Amino acid sequence: MAGASARGRAAALVLGVTEERRTLADQIAGGALDPLAPAERARAQRLALTALRNLSRADALLKPHMRKPPPPAVRAVLRTAVAEVFAEGAPAHGVVSETVGALRAGGKATQGFAAMANAVLRRACETPAERWAGLPPEVLPGWLRGRLMSAWGKRATIAMEAAQARGAAHDLTPRDGDGAGLAARLGAQLLPTGSVRLAGSGPISELPGYAEGAWWVQDAAAALAAPILAPKRGERVLDLCAAPGGKTMQLAAAGAEVTALDLSDQRMTRLRENLARTGLSATTVVADALDWQPPARFDAILLDAPCSATGTIRRHPDLPHVRDASGLKDLAALQAQLLDRALGWLRPGGRLVYATCSLLPEEGEAQIAAARERHAGLAPIPGALARPGVEPGWITPAGDGLRLRPDYWPDAGGMDGFFIACLATPASPGH
Repeated sequence: MAGASARGRAAALVLGVTEERRTLADQIAGGALDPLAPAERARAQRLALTALRNLSRADALLKPHMRKPPPPAVRAVLRTAVAEVFAEGAPAHGVVSETVGALRAGGKATQGFAAMANAVLRRACETPAERWAGLPPEVLPGWLRGRLMSAWGKRATIAMEAAQARGAAHDLTPRDGDGAGLAARLGAQLLPTGSVRLAGSGPISELPGYAEGAWWVQDAAAALAAPILAPKRGERVLDLCAAPGGKTMQLAAAGAEVTALDLSDQRMTRLRENLARTGLSATTVVADALDWQPPARFDAILLDAPCSATGTIRRHPDLPHVRDASGLKDLAALQAQLLDRALGWLRPGGRLVYATCSLLPEEGEAQIAAARERHAGLAPIPGALARPGVEPGWITPAGDGLRLRPDYWPDAGGMDGFFIACLATPASPGH
């Protein structure tokens, strides 16, 4: 690959996604950015995300100037360079010069393509900015696009693709629930549901209130699940599949006695760090939910189930390249198992919120319909979904779920795709 600069590492990340089907998170965890200084690490990651959101646009500008496609490693470098110029507004001369220099210094695998890259990039960068702006956004892979078309229609699918191409800002959840106050202190946007959306993209840990644990990063859609569960002070609440802990902290901040369970010890370490920073407390358990048994029943359970994560593509543009439909059936079976176990751990009349960051009905609406068939008396809680800022059209026709999509709030920057249902088990006789 072309060098150890931030740009070179970004291109290497893009190559790992498109050719090796490795997520950015896995590559970074494996040390892909370790040779870089922290600021350059952040730049490389940002540039890789930008490139992945604009691969087809970059190809549209590059293709007319190439007789045949270059090797994948060189193609990744060219795509990254074009995205940097047109999507990030970097000066073309500097990007072209440094890219060519990196190819020349990259050894036998790339140095023979330096002259070609120089000519191709110079011509591509002469493209009027209006043409770039008019190119269509990245199209989702067929396995996913077809399912979304069937579920939500063509117009909605195209709107979701456009939202995913725009990326996502950072949303914050205030520990004290005062979104307006936090937005005012940070010069940020207060969203209708109470989350706070940042305008800039600087280091999160340097913002006022971070060190004191006054807030945490959590997408506005994900932040709705805990308020919908409506935990009460002193209630015994289980956060199932809890890491990295945003929902755990919401539940704890409401005064509940929280047990946070997750399969991954590494992810649970991050949850504990978040609890320590915010000064909130929860009992943490590392275990497989399919084997674990609680010591007593819970008043309420929040199950944020493992899923396809198709609702998070605006944050993770690598996902369409590394996932396919092959695991959907197994995920749906796991979700059903977890639902059944969670329902068995509730006291009579207890509440369950089931959530997935998926856009697919088989991981949301269909799961709840099937669960209600399996469990007699399981029913929606009247009014639970009608939270402040929730638009009536987001509530499913069955009235038992909230369907959130990336194309909602287009003027405010969208939200993650999510499904959230809130159900209650039958009360015991005499209650």
